[in-house]
Amino acid sequence: MTKNRGFWPMRDIPTVLWLLLTIIAALAHRSLPMPGWLMIHLLLLGAVTHAILVWSQYFSFALLRSAATDRDRRRQSIRLILSNSAAALVIAGVLSGVWAVTVAGAAGLIVAVGWHGATLLARMRGSMPGRFGRTIRYYVASAALLTLGAALGAWLARGDSAPHLVIAHALINVLGWIGLTVAGTVVTLWPTILRTRADENAATGASRALPVLAGGVVIAATGAALAQLLVVAAGLLAYLAGLALIFLSLLRAARQKAPHSFAALSVGAALIWWAGAVGMVAVGAIVAAIDGSGFAALDALFGQIVPYLAAGFAAQVLVGALSYLIPVVLGGGPTPVRVGTAAFDAAGILRVTVANVALAVCALPVSSLMRVVASMMYLVAMASFLVVMWRAMRAQRRAKGAGAGAEDESARPRRRGPIVPEGKQPPGRRAGQAVAGLLAVVLVSAGLAAVDPAGLGWSAAPTGDADAPVQTVQVEAANMRFTPSRIEVPAGTRLVIEITNTDAEQVHDLVFANGIAGSRLAPGEKQTIDVGVITADLDGWCSILGHRQMGMTMQIVATGASAESGSSAKPNAGGHDTGHGGGTASGAPSDASSGGSSTAPDLAADPGPDFEPYDAGVPALPASDGPVTRELTLTVRDEKREVAPGVTQTLWTYNGTAPGPLLHGRVGDRFVITLENRGTMGHSIDFHAGSLAPDRPMRTIPPGESLTYTFTATRAGIWMYHCSTMPMTAHIANGMYGAVIIEPDDLPVVDRSYVLVQGEYYLGDHDGGVVDLDRIATGDPDLVTFNGYANQYDHAPLPARVGERVRVWVLDAGIERPSSFHVIGGQFDTVWSEGAYLLRRSADTGSQALGLQPAQGGFVELTFPEKGSYPFVSHLMIDAERGAHGLFAVD
Repeated sequence: MTKNRGFWPMRDIPTVLWLLLTIIAALAHRSLPMPGWLMIHLLLLGAVTHAILVWSQYFSFALLRSAATDRDRRRQSIRLILSNSAAALVIAGVLSGVWAVTVAGAAGLIVAVGWHGATLLARMRGSMPGRFGRTIRYYVASAALLTLGAALGAWLARGDSAPHLVIAHALINVLGWIGLTVAGTVVTLWPTILRTRADENAATGASRALPVLAGGVVIAATGAALAQLLVVAAGLLAYLAGLALIFLSLLRAARQKAPHSFAALSVGAALIWWAGAVGMVAVGAIVAAIDGSGFAALDALFGQIVPYLAAGFAAQVLVGALSYLIPVVLGGGPTPVRVGTAAFDAAGILRVTVANVALAVCALPVSSLMRVVASMMYLVAMASFLVVMWRAMRAQRRAKGAGAGAEDESARPRRRGPIVPEGKQPPGRRAGQAVAGLLAVVLVSAGLAAVDPAGLGWSAAPTGDADAPVQTVQVEAANMRFTPSRIEVPAGTRLVIEITNTDAEQVHDLVFANGIAGSRLAPGEKQTIDVGVITADLDGWCSILGHRQMGMTMQIVATGASAESGSSAKPNAGGHDTGHGGGTASGAPSDASSGGSSTAPDLAADPGPDFEPYDAGVPALPASDGPVTRELTLTVRDEKREVAPGVTQTLWTYNGTAPGPLLHGRVGDRFVITLENRGTMGHSIDFHAGSLAPDRPMRTIPPGESLTYTFTATRAGIWMYHCSTMPMTAHIANGMYGAVIIEPDDLPVVDRSYVLVQGEYYLGDHDGGVVDLDRIATGDPDLVTFNGYANQYDHAPLPARVGERVRVWVLDAGIERPSSFHVIGGQFDTVWSEGAYLLRRSADTGSQALGLQPAQGGFVELTFPEKGSYPFVSHLMIDAERGAHGLFAVD
């Protein structure tokens, strides 16, 4: 293999880049809404796939006793470029929601991996394999499985998939493509890392294990595709049996020489996470089949375990294998290899301990804060590999250069002491690193537990309650209900709730009036909440805005409690529960009303320095020969914006504004709208301008996800679009609405055109609050606005000129108030309401107001007879005084 040395490590540059992107995405995930699948695909589809393509080729040459030719190198380069480009396209396509891009990426990946597998098969058939040459069949089988997994993934990217198909896709790719590759590699790599002889039965065991492992993947994936839980379990149990055949020889090798180096410990830990995760899913499938909880329960469990397969298994086996292989392949002689190996072992036991203990903490039912801190410690431990790798490769290259040019001892690299890889250091030092890593995670966890005892499942119960009996209850959150919603608990019993969000779309949480709270759960996620010792009745609810009002509440009934004990929910003066009422454990605001500010907004004041009026202008559509396709991405974000002078609210916005951007077209135009949810809860979109079944395009998507909504405008009008996630009143009143203008075919040209969308605010705290649902219930808004800001066109009047024909499109977005649009000092000679002309360029009759109910719209036209300021209002005058007021400045 001398000819191949120095060539292969350079191929791992993309692996490093993918790892770096994974770490960056994981860090950004803590502050930005970002889909969890992105980090998993960056790691598995990017870094791990590239490493497999590189190193399985390397091992095939070694095990088949051949050498890479220049032709082999050129073709390998083409495959790697193709696979990395394809992986990037898949990720970009799913992020953007453009299915064609995803399909192109999947096709490129299938070609690259299929070519890779065919190359290995041809090399195997044309060579005289050694003792372990048959393990190349693992690589061929894994490549065949990935072609199936990639094709299924491309189909799933259309967005109309079911959870059981997603599980089938994951099983094929993780247990097939990655798992079979690792299984075939560790048979020879594990004893090599340990620097001992392989078990004499290792080759035979590997040959027997391959059909069992591959068959297990196929059976489990087929069972998932057919939503047959017991078939999934049978396939996974077969897979575990295959792993047992492999692991038996690995254990025998470890008995000869125990693992001490970073590479050995990292790979060993990865194998444990691998088998443990597969076992958990197998048990989960069996339990779900027996207790009747169905595939939804397995889907929730699988969603929790996949990150640990990625972080515990795939990431650790990757960095462990590279830590051994890179020094060996860089070569340069015994001394440089020892230098490189020793450098890769730097603080190795400490890094492995911190990573695995932190990952174990993440797997426990701890608070979201503790889970975040533990995951950050894991990331630091794993990211340190990149620094260690750079230093190790630099040290080894220096050693190679010094050794090659040294004519005497003085020219050789200087060392302060002997080169001692970590695996050969004294046991006391190795144990010290392990203890230090363990203490680092334990002390951080203990510190957090002292601040937040509930984070470890400790309640604030008196000391005497430590021995209280425990009652554990399974709860599901879905369809704006907790099931069960009423739980009877004997007084003096500690209540532990295991809650699973089985909703297909919505994010939920569960908080209690005694201050105990869970974190927000995406669809499929679950959590354990120790509510504490129950001594009196206790109320719980979902704190996502509006969910409590829609009935998502829970009542804990303390049976046998004395009447004097009363309720453990302690209402404050405003009638709302105290304790955790101000927010969730994740820092999100609760739905309890803040009561707003006691001071009414001063609408006569000047806006703040950052005030920018909403652009009310409607530009003329360019001429076209026929219908056109209009594409737009609407990104949902939580934005703190001023809505009246001195009043800010945290709005939920489309593209940062309320109302959202204006869509404008003609009858026959096709609209392709991509909705990206970068907010903190589930959102959706409903276009009144389109006529289609709402089931899929109008569904709620959780944070970090996207969907594409396509409709063709078949009728003219000014149509509303809005978020249809329940409670719809809250989402619309907090800024999630906008207008679509579809022009009639015979619409005459005018000199100026404006759009005014009337909306309402039910204010929470004036400094960044969110919509007050108690105020919505009164039907009495604090502000009524045109285009989202009270009286904004008093401060930035809309320009016009004497004699110009001005068209004003008006939409009443509601949620409650009708509109009577009127221009003071003006008369309308054209009125078009809800698709019909009431007046059309009339010379001797006119109209004074355009009356609209919520979700209705139209336009009026007028000319201004002389210079001056012409106020426009909603002639429900109380609403004009609430902010539905503006000016035309006529020159």
